[in-house]
Amino acid sequence: MTRPKLRILVVGGPMYDGLYSSIQEFERQEGAQVEITRSDNHPDLNQRIHDSFSGGQGFDLISTHSKFVPAQTQWLSPLDHDFSSAELAHFNPTTLELARINGTLWSVPRNLDAKLLHYRTDLVSGPPTTWDELLRLGQTLTREGQYGFVFPGYSSGIFGHFFELCGSAGHYLYDQDPPVPHADTEAGRWALEMLGAWKTISPPESVDFEFDRVAAFFGSGRAAMTTDWPGSFNGYQASEIGGRFALALYPLGPARRATYSGSHTFALSRTAADRPLAVALLKFLTSRESQLLEARRGTLPARLDALEQARLEAEPFEARRWELLKEATQYSWIPPKHPDYPAVEAIVWQNVHAFLKGQKSAPEALRAIDTLGAAAARGRAG
Repeated sequence: MTRPKLRILVVGGPMYDGLYSSIQEFERQEGAQVEITRSDNHPDLNQRIHDSFSGGQGFDLISTHSKFVPAQTQWLSPLDHDFSSAELAHFNPTTLELARINGTLWSVPRNLDAKLLHYRTDLVSGPPTTWDELLRLGQTLTREGQYGFVFPGYSSGIFGHFFELCGSAGHYLYDQDPPVPHADTEAGRWALEMLGAWKTISPPESVDFEFDRVAAFFGSGRAAMTTDWPGSFNGYQASEIGGRFALALYPLGPARRATYSGSHTFALSRTAADRPLAVALLKFLTSRESQLLEARRGTLPARLDALEQARLEAEPFEARRWELLKEATQYSWIPPKHPDYPAVEAIVWQNVHAFLKGQKSAPEALRAIDTLGAAAARGRAG
């Protein structure tokens, strides 16, 4: 009997696309067909998840993220009975904790994201150790056509920088339940001031950049420094700056080091047409072999066995990168788990973005985050 075709929805981009070509091997092994729908970024992915499932269509399997799953559980299937304790023992415990909500496993980790500072070795003799040092260094390196720093000024990218800058000033932005933001603080004011200063050492168009455009700009050789996720590493190696960049831990803020972090995951629909086949695909996509494939492309895998093999294969530069990523996870700054969280994050980034565009003053942006964010955190977003 012919098995139903699996329909899956995945996030795309240079960091993620390499894995999906391997699905052809799964199709061959299982005698199955997999129809892949790809979203270019997470905002588009989240909207498609909402629209498809709300409209009664849905998918059998989706890629998602630990911070978004709490808002999606009405469409997803718990997974505790599909994975044995022996299977889950291969995963980094931190990623499994991120994938659980009130003890229930709702998705399976794909990676653990931890950001590092990237800098050009032909322009920077040694990495700055504080954000103030980075700003001063960036000012000396900025000239016509060349910038000291490039950063994402839009969507999740600018949210992440504001969130982690608040953290590096010693302030966790949210209450946990519900996730009411508290941005109008000394730390929030310092974070916005720093972001405003970054504008002076970054390309003017970066206020509308998302992650991929930042990576392309830095890889083109037009910026001396940036911050980025592990998955961009191989792209940089093959870019104009290959052999001319190095990595370092994040700079320190006034209080500590903090880096925006989380975990991409895969999850199953409650309405999967062939649930055993969908579970088999989920296990294929999160297998040692699949995560090793992604690790060889730069991603920090959720599976410890895949990470160990990648480290064994690493050349000295790559081995140093793995050590830095291991250390960077100690400074992870992770958003709260809550079904209303995505609406709150949207309010944060939209108001920080408005500040960077000159559409709101710093006090206006911070007050709006707190006022509108409090309503959204309690399910009253308009």
